Amino acid sequence: MNAPAHTHAGMAADTTEIGDNQVGANRGASAVWAVQARGLSCRHGEQAVITALDLALAPGQLVGVFGTNGSGKTTLLQTLAGILPVGGGSLELLGQPLATARTRIGYVAQTVPEGAFGRIDAASFVAAAWQGERWGLGLRHAAERRQATQQALRRVEAQHLAARPMDALSGGERQRVCIAQALVNPVSLLLLDEPLSNLDPRSQQGVLALVRRLCDAQQLAVMLSAHDINPLLPVMDQVLYLAAGRGRIGTVDAVVNAASLTELYGLPMAVARHDGYVFINPARGFMSEESPHGGHALSQSRAESQGQAPRGSVAAPAPTEEGGVRSKRPGAVETTGGRP
Repeated sequence: MNAPAHTHAGMAADTTEIGDNQVGANRGASAVWAVQARGLSCRHGEQAVITALDLALAPGQLVGVFGTNGSGKTTLLQTLAGILPVGGGSLELLGQPLATARTRIGYVAQTVPEGAFGRIDAASFVAAAWQGERWGLGLRHAAERRQATQQALRRVEAQHLAARPMDALSGGERQRVCIAQALVNPVSLLLLDEPLSNLDPRSQQGVLALVRRLCDAQQLAVMLSAHDINPLLPVMDQVLYLAAGRGRIGTVDAVVNAASLTELYGLPMAVARHDGYVFINPARGFMSEESPHGGHALSQSRAESQGQAPRGSVAAPAPTEEGGVRSKRPGAVETTGGRP
């Protein structure tokens, strides 16, 4: 993971202390949270992946979710989407229990099964998810379904792709259509699992600009997981970093530093800054290949030793006049001690 070390301007000084296994939140920031979890445990089968997680996400907020392979990014998003059962603790989404709020949550998976797209066109792909929780819609609601599909494609600026086959689209175009499918029903929370994977830098920036506009214009709350923090710096409000079954949320500088990550990982971590980038690796050498966090740390360390930015990284923007990447908006949460 690599990124310039920026601080969000205007962060509230009033923060909530967090425990070793928790992500806390400033509870006074919003009357109704898009996500509110207390002591949340996330499981994949019989395996506990995340334990005792506290989290609050405000409407209109974009949170980047980071962590190495096996840290629980996908498991967390699938738990919030209702795909995996809650392993413990309490969870409310949009002020309601998960079972009630599920129809107001949009989810885009990290991978699509081989051959799932076929020759289906983009409009049909989006329409397939319209009111998917109901049965027997048939032709009687065709006009409503068509209108919802057209509106969803417009929201992601992909209406010109409506008639094109999904397997003929570029990676960036396909990602837009997948987001349109998640938005074809009225949703207030959007969960995106690795939407930047295998996209070139220009397509990454296009997707991120789109997501930021959705947050700002429609107060859509978004959690977006990624491996590289760099492209998200201009658009995200907070960082949620997962490691060793625990999590920490806050600004880049407040979370991505040696002391914070050492506590989170439970072993000495080093954060090296060079030429506007941050490189994360164990302080006492490489992690073993068997380590659940090894692949991520190794790729960062090797890139640093070779004088290269890790694959997929994008040159970081200069700080704004406010001294950070994005200003704090009402309702955003800050939980790790404010500015470094």
